Amino acid sequence: MTLPISAVQAGIIASLLIKEAILTEEQLSYATRIRSKLTTQKTMKDTLIDLGYVTMEQIQETLRKNQVNVRLGDLLVELGYLRQSDLDQALGIQKESKGKKRLGEVLVEAGFIEERRLLESLSYQLGYPLVELNFVKIDKTLVSSIPLQVCRELGIIPYSRVDSRIMVALSDPLDPKAREMVEKFLGNAHGLAIASKAAVNEALIALERSSNQTLVSDENTVIGMINTLFDEAIEEGASDIHVEPLKDRLRVRFRRDGVMQQHKDFPREIAAQLSTRIKVMSQSDIAEKRRHQDGRILYASTRHGIDLDMRVSYFITIHGEKIVLRLLNNKGSVLDIKEIGMAPRMLDHFIYEALEIPTGVMIITGPTGSGKTSTLYSCVNYLNDIHTSIITAEDPVEYVIDGISQCSINPKIGVTFEETLRHIVRQDPDVIVLGEIRDNFSAETAIQAALTGHKVLTTFHTEDSIGGLIRLMNMEIEAFLISSTVVCVVAQRLLRKVCRHCAEPYQPTPLDLSRLGMTANDLVGATFLLGRGCKECRFSGYRGRVGIFELLVMNEMVKNAILANKSSYDIRKISVETSGMVTLLEDGLVKGARGQVSLQEIITDLPRLGKTRPLHELRRILGVSS
Repeated sequence: MTLPISAVQAGIIASLLIKEAILTEEQLSYATRIRSKLTTQKTMKDTLIDLGYVTMEQIQETLRKNQVNVRLGDLLVELGYLRQSDLDQALGIQKESKGKKRLGEVLVEAGFIEERRLLESLSYQLGYPLVELNFVKIDKTLVSSIPLQVCRELGIIPYSRVDSRIMVALSDPLDPKAREMVEKFLGNAHGLAIASKAAVNEALIALERSSNQTLVSDENTVIGMINTLFDEAIEEGASDIHVEPLKDRLRVRFRRDGVMQQHKDFPREIAAQLSTRIKVMSQSDIAEKRRHQDGRILYASTRHGIDLDMRVSYFITIHGEKIVLRLLNNKGSVLDIKEIGMAPRMLDHFIYEALEIPTGVMIITGPTGSGKTSTLYSCVNYLNDIHTSIITAEDPVEYVIDGISQCSINPKIGVTFEETLRHIVRQDPDVIVLGEIRDNFSAETAIQAALTGHKVLTTFHTEDSIGGLIRLMNMEIEAFLISSTVVCVVAQRLLRKVCRHCAEPYQPTPLDLSRLGMTANDLVGATFLLGRGCKECRFSGYRGRVGIFELLVMNEMVKNAILANKSSYDIRKISVETSGMVTLLEDGLVKGARGQVSLQEIITDLPRLGKTRPLHELRRILGVSS
């Protein structure tokens, strides 16, 4: 079949789609014109999918059916998994090795591509299925068909029987010796699949540990697995551990930098033992498997030499108990107030016009996981001295600070939030810290404490700083009480930092500018960066997080606006014009212009309220140099 020139120019994928009659020449021609007019670079594959001409499943099936006779590097570039410049660099590295390393090996080792992406492409190229190996699915009776020693040396493992064929997973499907040995031991009655090297090795190690080809999981091995899991969470800087029972396995995921990431899978059979052991550690009811529970674990890590404090939640699902562990103080000491990430002038306003004011309510607001607690504790740490009496009511205490009285709420023994708040004012405090304003009672308690000469620090769940004031009004707190007691509201978010190891310059597109409501002139002097993805950041393009802040200091004009029951729009406008308030989006832009965070996260994760001021003006207000 003679392909049209446009198909050849568009690449092997488009050529095969036309050959299989999935795509027409007219559609390809139109897609080529659309792609040429796009302001952002996009592969032909993505363009065809966006136009609705083909699906990813159709592309995968076409590639498998034709067992693509194309160079691996070219296929990776066409699929959008690799850039041409990276491919050229990898080919140079391979040339220097004088053929000792395959291209795929170079790409993974040098951090140009994630191993899974490479395996997907090999799956398309060779026509082998890509399998997610886990120990539960392995037919252990097949392991004896190939000696374990051979499996270890070549990175192969027989894992299931399909009809009369034995399926074998290869960690390196391009290794001719591996395919040769499979044929030697199994003859023609076999099928090949691809799995990651780590998954194959993990399965082989598990098999070797079980003398009778069944998983042995006594109390000691379960204890070791859990301790290892906790240590790995510390090493990876995870904030949460999710242990989730699925139909065929027990999945473990870590939340790292605010994003859920797959960690490992455990056999479904050990779910009960794993759950029981964690319940014993958290002093929960091991006999209760029908109701949700909570608990707490203090784990002493011998590997890292630290004490890990974890809050545990057990949730009943159709497949069993899901366990989520929140790591409370694995980051070490409390942050200094100057290290939380506020711009210089915003920090000065915060310290001198709010934090050092002897009375009044300070509110830190934002959604769950936005770093409110870290900011709250840094404020407490700043105020903590020999002359100040500080007392807290928290659920639970997340950081232990010497010199202050901290109370952890425990309704099981009658230490409720309401009861604690009634007694807290009798303890002669100078500063009262409420973990969270959760209802009218706690809001009224905070206001009354401020009226009687106390300083109150607390957190709230609202979209922005103005939202914190509006929510207090909705709790039926009188406007004159709010204006006379609240000294400041800090709204914040946590955005992921661009990975410094793979950061590249990024030029805002017309669509980006349109979504921000700005022009290119408004962003003169900005240096935006975007992470390509590398080993250091686990191919995410991000590593670590940084705080984005919005500070509302209550001056007379803002107080008058509250007393006059002005709308949130009017209060925000007055705050920006008279108190020097910089919005979350504007603070994010300033940090993005310095290459700290990506423009994509600024646009998608920060609220866009009102018109955004030019970058040079924001830098002047915040005291930030270019």
